[in-house]
Amino acid sequence: MDLGLKDKVALVVASSTGLGFAAALELAKDGAKVVVCGRSQDSLDTAVARIKAEVGGDANVVAFTTDVTDLAQNEKLIADTVARFGGLDILITNAGGPPGGTFDSLDLDAWDKAYNLTLMSAVRLIKLALPHLRQSQAASVLTVTSISLKQPIAGLLLSNVMRPAVAGVTKTLSQELGPENIRVNSILPGWTATDRVNHIFEYRAQQNGTDMDTEKGKITATIPMGRMADPAEFGRVAAFLVSPAASYITGAMIPVDGGSYAGLL
Repeated sequence: MDLGLKDKVALVVASSTGLGFAAALELAKDGAKVVVCGRSQDSLDTAVARIKAEVGGDANVVAFTTDVTDLAQNEKLIADTVARFGGLDILITNAGGPPGGTFDSLDLDAWDKAYNLTLMSAVRLIKLALPHLRQSQAASVLTVTSISLKQPIAGLLLSNVMRPAVAGVTKTLSQELGPENIRVNSILPGWTATDRVNHIFEYRAQQNGTDMDTEKGKITATIPMGRMADPAEFGRVAAFLVSPAASYITGAMIPVDGGSYAGLL
C-alpha cells in the first residue's frame, strides 16, 4: 500500500530513540523527508546512521538538537526544518514522559516540570508549526499520548494527568482545523519495549522490593496478546495516521496496546 508519503516533510520530536525513532524510521522507509530531534547530538547521530543503514544511504533525514521545554529552541527547530526542506507537512509531537510517583511523593516543582514537558511542549510546537502546515496540501499533526487516557497507570500520576490534557488539545484542534483540511490525531501507546518503560520497571522494582523481570511479568500477564509492543508496531501506525492514506481520519485517539484497555469506549 502506497501511503503517499514520498517527499512529504515530517518533523518527529524526541526521536533519537524509542517511539519517536520508530515513527521517524517508518516515515523514512516510505520516502518522507524526515527531521529527527533530541537533546543529545551523539544519540541523534546514531539515530540518523541507523535510519540510513536500514533505508539506504540516500534516505533524506537530518537531525537538530532541541530541548522541547525551551521556547527559543522550539522556534529554531521549526525554522531550521522549513529552511532545510522548504516546508512542513507533518508534525509528530512527543516528549519523554514525566517521572513516576504518587501524589504524596511528588512536589510542586515536579508538577510544573511535567506541565512544561508533556503539555506545553506539544502546544508550543503545534502553535509554531501551524503557519507552515497551513501551506501544505496534506497537513497532519499527531500527538503521542498514552493508554492512560483510558485507564490511569499506577505510579504514573503526572503522566495520568498531563496526557489527557494533550488529548484535549488534540480533539479540540481536530474540530478547529478540520475546515482547513489539517488533520489532528493521537496515538495511545500501551506497554512498549523502550528505555522509558525499562525505567518504569526499575522504579516499580525499587518500590516493591522486586526486580525488573518480575515487574515486567506482572504487566505482560495483563495484556491479552501476552507481550509488550515492539516500537516498530507503534511506528507503522504513526506513519499511516499522518499519511495521505488516512485522509479522512481526524480527532481519533488510537490505542496501540495489545488489547490492554478492556473498556468499550
